[in-house]
Amino acid sequence: MADKIKAAERKENELCRGKYYYAAGHSFRYDNNSVPTEYENKIICADCLEVLKKLPDNCIDIIFTSPPYNFGLDYDMNDDTVSWDDYFKKLFAIFKECIRVLKYGGRFIINIQPLYSDGIPTHHIITNFFMKQKMMWKGEILWEKNHHNCRVSFFGSWKSPSSPYLKYTWEFLEVYCKGSLKKSGNSADADITAEEFKSWVTAKWNILPETKMKEYGHPAMFPEHLAERVLKLFSYKNDIVLDPFNGAGTTTAAAKKIDRRYIGIDISAAYCDTAEKRLAVNT
Repeated sequence: MADKIKAAERKENELCRGKYYYAAGHSFRYDNNSVPTEYENKIICADCLEVLKKLPDNCIDIIFTSPPYNFGLDYDMNDDTVSWDDYFKKLFAIFKECIRVLKYGGRFIINIQPLYSDGIPTHHIITNFFMKQKMMWKGEILWEKNHHNCRVSFFGSWKSPSSPYLKYTWEFLEVYCKGSLKKSGNSADADITAEEFKSWVTAKWNILPETKMKEYGHPAMFPEHLAERVLKLFSYKNDIVLDPFNGAGTTTAAAKKIDRRYIGIDISAAYCDTAEKRLAVNT
């Protein structure tokens, strides 16, 4: 009885505080649509913004992506050193289209690493944007890479409080939901095990970085296992997965491996070719 009273009190307190107050009054449509068959299970070499505009509203179950970081990395077909104003203007135009095509109750997960040397907390700026779009912030996962770069990074003001440089061995996965925290689906299509679920809802994932970036010809990749975890925790089998910055095809390779449908978009023909070859290996 006491537990029921406490639960009721918690619910009342949530209402008083205004739970997800920033997402109130959204205008998201509730009716979901099917993705056109000509886009299903395809790697598309094109400007992702132009492709997204051709997709109907509410047709994608889950988006998992890692946009260019604007760190000055040597991406094919992408200038990674633009002004931050230009970077966020273009990125948010793409994200708006992504939100439009995401189904009601769909999930949007972004892997991002802030540029601390520039004082740009990218993960916070992106979350602020999503909140303004009435998306619900579900949480944040720390991807602990146990990266040795921490040992050789600049120390800033050595042995002085003047300006010490904080070093990070992790990246962030920001998780957002459209309209509802609950995603509809057939329970028989949930393929996450009990042990996986118990382990992965602890929001710090120790996963080593991708080791084949030179082989795949891409300077900034997350490992396939990271994508598999995201997709198994936040989607069902046969769901449609979108990565608008598909790069060398990690998201699409993981999606195919664990029985999800997929759409991968990238402007680089070289990356799309690599993505296709990775899919062929999993055939």
